[in-house]
Amino acid sequence: MKESNAILELARRTIAAESQAIAHLSELLTDDFAEAVHQILQAKGRVVITGVGKSAIIASKVVATLNSTGTPSIFMHAADAIHGDLGTIQKHDVVICISKSGDTPEIKMLVPLIKKGGNTLIGMTGNPESFLGLQSDYVLNSYVAEEACPNNLAPTTSTTAQLVLGDALAICLLDLRGFGSSDFARFHPGGTLGKRLYLRVSDVVAQNQVPQVSGDTPVKDAIVEISKKMLGVTAVLEGEEITGIITDGDIRRMLNKHDNISDLSARDIMTSNPKTIDGEQLAVKALEQMQEFGISQLLAVADGKYLGVVHLHNLIKEGIL
Repeated sequence: MKESNAILELARRTIAAESQAIAHLSELLTDDFAEAVHQILQAKGRVVITGVGKSAIIASKVVATLNSTGTPSIFMHAADAIHGDLGTIQKHDVVICISKSGDTPEIKMLVPLIKKGGNTLIGMTGNPESFLGLQSDYVLNSYVAEEACPNNLAPTTSTTAQLVLGDALAICLLDLRGFGSSDFARFHPGGTLGKRLYLRVSDVVAQNQVPQVSGDTPVKDAIVEISKKMLGVTAVLEGEEITGIITDGDIRRMLNKHDNISDLSARDIMTSNPKTIDGEQLAVKALEQMQEFGISQLLAVADGKYLGVVHLHNLIKEGIL
């Protein structure tokens, strides 16, 4: 059994080998890469990405990245394509074929069929002189000197290179499309990142009850309101105007000062000029304000009118924190 030092040294060599190979990729970029980006950008159809073996796995990941950044894409396994799935490719689609050698049997069968259909073919291969490289309209060179595998057999460095080229394509397309944070939010509505980009304070407040009392409300009734609405706070209103806030902390401080609270009203114990936030602000802005002021809730408003409470617990539940 290898000692820990030997294991760590092998891991470092693997990382170093792959990082050097990736750094070398930039030297292999040609005008074909830029032209491939333009072809995808101008295409009326989708991007169909295909491959076999480990290259097929990389193809699936590149498809996911393109779809999430605004470029409609679909995966087609090369072996399945020559056994009935070739209809996946439509007239205006651009096809990216990924293969380290560029000479696998499935690729040699598939490429002529793609060419016959008149689709633009982008080949991603470690050998531009291979069958795939010579038949492609544009070649993305993913050459690596050797695999990180000690036997130079298991696809490691080569698949990393393919993945990086796919990411480079996606980022270039993202930039040229002007794909911004609002677009990202549309494509990732269920994720934490998406919520940080689209979830608004009003969306969060709508899930809560709306605690409120008047300045003349007896403290006992204010405590009942706080307890009933389960947010640890209530707004104090005069008509539609917010004049203060009462928190659990205010209640504790009051009990420390007064033995008899029967004559006290909400106005007597409230904190004036409470922190508020507009309901149209992103929920992440509410979090930033809470962190800035060291508080756990904000009163939300719309056109100066009280909407309700956004609590830190709401933001944690939504995955904003």
